[in-house]
Amino acid sequence: MLQAPRPSTGPHKLRECLPLIIFLRNRLKYALTGDEVKKICMQRFIKIDGKVRTDITYPAGFMDVISIDKTGENFRLIYDTKGRFAVHRITPEEAKLCKVRKIFVGTKGIPHLVTHDARTIRYPDPLIKVNDTIQIDLETGKITDFIKFDTGNLCMVTGGANLGRIGVITNRERHPGSFDVVHVKDANGNSFATRLSNIFVIGKGNKPWISLPRGKGIRLTIAEERDKRLAAKQSSG
Repeated sequence: MLQAPRPSTGPHKLRECLPLIIFLRNRLKYALTGDEVKKICMQRFIKIDGKVRTDITYPAGFMDVISIDKTGENFRLIYDTKGRFAVHRITPEEAKLCKVRKIFVGTKGIPHLVTHDARTIRYPDPLIKVNDTIQIDLETGKITDFIKFDTGNLCMVTGGANLGRIGVITNRERHPGSFDVVHVKDANGNSFATRLSNIFVIGKGNKPWISLPRGKGIRLTIAEERDKRLAAKQSSG
């Protein structure tokens, strides 16, 4: 019987995270057992967003950058079109993106901004609003740039039935007192709609600010998947 480890409490929701042990043991196959993962972590080899993490059930989540200094590898947790976390290798220079969840004025009138992964940043640019995406320098924790939540910008869906799909925002339906709905069109011209809370802007225009996984976030229909498999089979056979 397989026992699933319960993630520790942390910056991502229980249902929307990937414990470090699953990433290292089940995805990367760098360890066979939980004890081996513990030994790797206790040697302080694993960093998440630039900070060493030794807790094997630490909850890594969407957009987190996992670095393994010993091997010089860097990964970003990002969804594939089936809604699973994909192991996506990146270069060390790639930036960290965060969605703005909340903006408030703290004590002594200091403006604060809270991101999707529970970071609090003081004195943000006054042009940054909720639902925008900010680019963060992990070493300093400072905002280096931001993308407005706007029609025509590239986004990734982070929840709901369309989880993992990537497309350009075409329009936003406002529903006061209920959920705002955002309409998105992918690179193949397929349109779909999702709640505003599920939208994470990842690029200006159709230029992504991060490298994307294979397939570029385009979900194939069952028939298209079948044709793709058959074509691959014929070319290899």
